[in-house]
Amino acid sequence: MIISAISVRFDDHTMWVDLSDGRTLGVPLAWFPRLLRATPAQRAQVELSRVGLHWEALDEDISVAGLLAGRGDVTRTSETVA
Repeated sequence: MIISAISVRFDDHTMWVDLSDGRTLGVPLAWFPRLLRATPAQRAQVELSRVGLHWEALDEDISVAGLLAGRGDVTRTSETVA
């Protein structure tokens, strides 16, 4: 069974993703800097697919599998601790 996003909404600090299996994920916007900096109108331009979320104007793609695994923006370089 493929779990997909059926709707997305935002509050000031969180992206809420309703899934096809009945769960709702709350994900911190801080995990996705492009979405954090986006306007509400830009965030509303989301396209849903079987596997994830896409914002053309923001060049942002987020997989449902990544959200379920607790992964944020994987394009950021990680900082090493000395």
